[in-house]
Amino acid sequence: MGHLAAAVEVRAVLGLDRMLLVVAALPWQKVAMRAITPAEDRFAVVAAAVGGIDGIEASRLELDRGGPSYTADTVAELASLHPGAELFLVVGADVVSDLPTWERVDDVRDGVTLVVVARPGAPMTLPPPPWKSCAVTVPALDVSSSDLRARVATGRPIDALVPPAAVRQIRRLGLYAG
Repeated sequence: MGHLAAAVEVRAVLGLDRMLLVVAALPWQKVAMRAITPAEDRFAVVAAAVGGIDGIEASRLELDRGGPSYTADTVAELASLHPGAELFLVVGADVVSDLPTWERVDDVRDGVTLVVVARPGAPMTLPPPPWKSCAVTVPALDVSSSDLRARVATGRPIDALVPPAAVRQIRRLGLYAG
């Protein structure tokens, strides 16, 4: 619900035509830290979650490209598919300090306006110039994907924390169960 609330709010505040929730094929910064749910399963959950929300779409760009998912590649692909479009990249405030570790971060910086949304426990800071950036205040929902996976693994409910269609997909696919 936190990702959806942020997506809907950012789209409305900035007047965006559409918001893509891009599912990573292989999230290279996470693979060494924990087991990664199969990409197609993650896409099924995201697609179910956004179903029926106007202007919010699950995107397969990185899945269809395959290999490690680098934001720089996705920005370049979107710029090629939509020449002249203004691209925005939405990140949580907890990600801003990690930007220097990103692959080809200068290409990302030059291709987007960075939109930073608050995350519980993370200071709200914008990256320094030459980044083009702005902050958008979104509803504060203190729910992390790590907590949701742990809740499922231990049999605790997630029904009020995740859209019903996404809960059904998680259960149908047997994801995160202990």
